[in-house]
Amino acid sequence: MAKSGLGQDPQSTAAATVLKRAVELDSESRYPQALVCYQEGIDLLLQVLKGTKDNTKRCNLREKISKYMDRAENIKKYLEQEKEDGKYHKQIKIEENATGFSYESLFREYLNETVTEVWIEDPYIRHTHQGTEQVQQSRGLQEIEESLRSHGVLLEVQYSSSIHDREIRFNNGWMIKIGRGLDYFKKPQSRFSLGYCDFDLRPCHETTVDIFHKKHTKNI
Repeated sequence: MAKSGLGQDPQSTAAATVLKRAVELDSESRYPQALVCYQEGIDLLLQVLKGTKDNTKRCNLREKISKYMDRAENIKKYLEQEKEDGKYHKQIKIEENATGFSYESLFREYLNETVTEVWIEDPYIRHTHQGTEQVQQSRGLQEIEESLRSHGVLLEVQYSSSIHDREIRFNNGWMIKIGRGLDYFKKPQSRFSLGYCDFDLRPCHETTVDIFHKKHTKNI
């Protein structure tokens, strides 16, 4: 496992902070989060390297960068193997009133060019700020369906009186389960408040997000 230990100039301090967190997460076997921190810390170190003129310091930085890159690559390979073995599981805890968890931010990592189908199961899709009354809900879904069709996307809606699970499945193998389903955002105070349009700025209810890979779940 890599150990952080850098100089005290502002740029190096920023890198050291991120890499220290990476090492802590690594030691706790929280490998997905550790990988993100290692990658961010390496990027910061590369910026420090560009601004360093002293040859000795440059040599030391290259050595540290190489060690962190090796560790990050090992974690990446381990996580890929976990996916292949059907053991991948990542958990994200969203705290009460936390921001920065828009649908785009949450799902972007798992959406790529291979995704052609998405299944969404949510028993509370018609909660107040997602559409009120069954008639209004049906009308809204119809408008969404027509809008998506104009972009070459087919939306199919099925109703169930017995559904309880909340999950989103992509046909590239990823499954995402959110404790509160898609209804984890708090209602905005007004149309003019921050977060009304930008969901990254909208406060959230406390919930947990669990992410699995297909080989760790039932087949669709």
